[in-house]
Amino acid sequence: MGSERQNRMKALGAHLKRLRGEAGLTGAVLAQRAGVGQPTVSKVENGRMVPSLDVLGRLTRALGLDESTTREVRDLLVAVETAPGGVECAGGEAPTGSPLDEAVRSAQLVRSFQCVVLPAMLQSAEYARHVFDSAPDSTPEGVGRAVAARVERQSLLYEPGRESVFVLTEGVLRTWPGSPGLMLAQFDRLLAVESLRTVRLGVIPWRRSVPVMPRHGFTLCDRRAVVVESLRGERALDDSAEIAAYEETFACFEEAAIFGAEVRELLLRVMREFQELDPSTTR
Repeated sequence: MGSERQNRMKALGAHLKRLRGEAGLTGAVLAQRAGVGQPTVSKVENGRMVPSLDVLGRLTRALGLDESTTREVRDLLVAVETAPGGVECAGGEAPTGSPLDEAVRSAQLVRSFQCVVLPAMLQSAEYARHVFDSAPDSTPEGVGRAVAARVERQSLLYEPGRESVFVLTEGVLRTWPGSPGLMLAQFDRLLAVESLRTVRLGVIPWRRSVPVMPRHGFTLCDRRAVVVESLRGERALDDSAEIAAYEETFACFEEAAIFGAEVRELLLRVMREFQELDPSTTR
């Protein structure tokens, strides 16, 4: 699933890594001097993250680059930003072009399982804002762009010919950021999406044991790829054996979930509990 942009990002990352080596700095020291997280330095150098202009400026200053070399590095960033395709971005940048984004946009059947956070395609704007705010090195501008891109991608749910199946644990519904009011708006969105003909939304109630212990969220895109989500980002896998294993696991979770009228009843019940927590709700 490579793209021209990803190739250019790898070139930028390799160049920065070489400059760091010439400066005699470790990734940890560079991160400390630049005031960014060490994972950010690692992802940028490995071509897995596009640095914002602010992050790139911090890195070049921490490396003590001269004006000519700094301009050269900035030109490489411009080449990345103007190329088609994309990768994960630093500073809360929009995830357009990430492995999940690319795979979902090209898929006719999307099957997603989540055990902690709501699937990206189902998040309200404010819920998504909290997700991006919690990312290392996030900025208000970057978070705004990321939220806008996430909301735009959700239009895929309404396209004829596509099918989306989401399976969540009940714990996802009860793991909430922000305020009860935010979650009430989020439940309104879940109820609206659940009614779409192109969407099947299932929840594994806490009263049912899970058939397999979940380790992380994942999204199957047709039978071509599975995007595995972790604290360190997303990885798109296209090995047929791995895809088959994740399909089997998803089928187990899907079988344990409730759908239709049962899931709407559960959503409304949990929603009422959030209403009890919201002081602005009239009783």
